Amino acid sequence: MTIQWFPGHMTSARRKAAETMALTDVVIEVCDARLPEASSNPMIRELRLHRQRPCLKLLNKSDLADPAATQAWLDHYNSQPGVKAVAISSKSPAEAARVPGLCKGLAPHRNDGVKPLRMLIMGIPNVGKSTLMNALLKRRVAAVGDEPAVTKSQMCIDLGPTMSITDTPGLMWPKITHDSDGFMLAASHAIGRNAVIDSEVATFLADLLLQRYPAALGARYGFATTGMDGIGVLEAVARKRGCIVKGRRGGELDLEKAAMVLLTDYRGGKLGRVSLETPESRAAMLAAPVAPRIPAE
Repeated sequence: MTIQWFPGHMTSARRKAAETMALTDVVIEVCDARLPEASSNPMIRELRLHRQRPCLKLLNKSDLADPAATQAWLDHYNSQPGVKAVAISSKSPAEAARVPGLCKGLAPHRNDGVKPLRMLIMGIPNVGKSTLMNALLKRRVAAVGDEPAVTKSQMCIDLGPTMSITDTPGLMWPKITHDSDGFMLAASHAIGRNAVIDSEVATFLADLLLQRYPAALGARYGFATTGMDGIGVLEAVARKRGCIVKGRRGGELDLEKAAMVLLTDYRGGKLGRVSLETPESRAAMLAAPVAPRIPAE
């Protein structure tokens, strides 16, 4: 399965974002701390570099990510010019409250009180942009939901007399180059379910967890993971959680239901603090030769 997802409204959203960026001082890019690079839209980088805008890169949902991996990503991003990276949970009002001050540090020319600091929130769907917006304003102004692409249009609000902030719809890019990125995004619920097969996404996730966090699987579901592969994990989850196809003799395992159990547990942090990529694993993935696609007959 190759995962691609670019709803129609995102074309106009990208165009509008490019126009707004011309009037912006700092770009706030919100990423998923569990997969910071896979969840970073390359179009955002292109747009801000074209306009020479500094970037505050927020590794959101850091409370769900592996702390060691998050620190490695912070070191990686903070070595880049024009970028300030911090890990936050946008659900925490105290952590969200740090954002305006961090943006001021990236745009010192706006600290004279003459012109307001203009901030632009960008990122892919379902990484917490609207949650951040609501936390900054201390009231619900942006729709929030556990589905990607809830926000469909821009919204600009003043944060007092000296700064304003604009929230944008989640932006994917037209073609996901690396298959593993598509699977990581789907596992983290950044891609609509109509574009994926849950059992294949869950199998990918299970294989990755077996490599990096096998103890987390054993602790959550109560089985030994030795010698298992991704399908074996789904089968074991199905047995432990009673995922059986109704009306079938012999108790046939319902792997689709087991897949949703695993995906829901990962998304909700029930497996503990896990990260799907590190700077090292990302570099290894980029260095690996890409196998040619075989067209379907």
